[in-house]
Amino acid sequence: MNRPIGAAATRMRAAWTRPAAPRPRHQHTGFTLIEVLVALAIVAIALATGVKAAGALVNNSERLAQVSAAQWCADNELAGLVLERQFPGVGDYTFGCEQLGASYPGRLVVRPTPNPNFRRVEAFIADAQGVPLYSLSTVLARY
Repeated sequence: MNRPIGAAATRMRAAWTRPAAPRPRHQHTGFTLIEVLVALAIVAIALATGVKAAGALVNNSERLAQVSAAQWCADNELAGLVLERQFPGVGDYTFGCEQLGASYPGRLVVRPTPNPNFRRVEAFIADAQGVPLYSLSTVLARY
């Protein structure tokens, strides 16, 4: 059975260009309620994690500022002892320091060493609530 070439080509073209079967009316495109709720839960968890991380960064930056100010206080107090050129007496002494608009209570602890020409001096700095922030030690020589 020979068919004309023209008719076969026309049928093949018709087969390739046939319209798609219509969709049944009960099928809808879009997301189901479960899919939307799962997506919202994922977004909520991601946002909560981001807020928690941002809060930790703020707390860390505040802590860094406090520790830096406490370090300046300890450095200043020990540098003051060196500049006085007086051999400190053994004992505990308290002092106050103002840095970055905050007050930091401090304590100097002076202890003897095996060599009587040297003293070990430690500066302890705390915040206003008494929580230790920083400590610094040095050895001072007799002038």
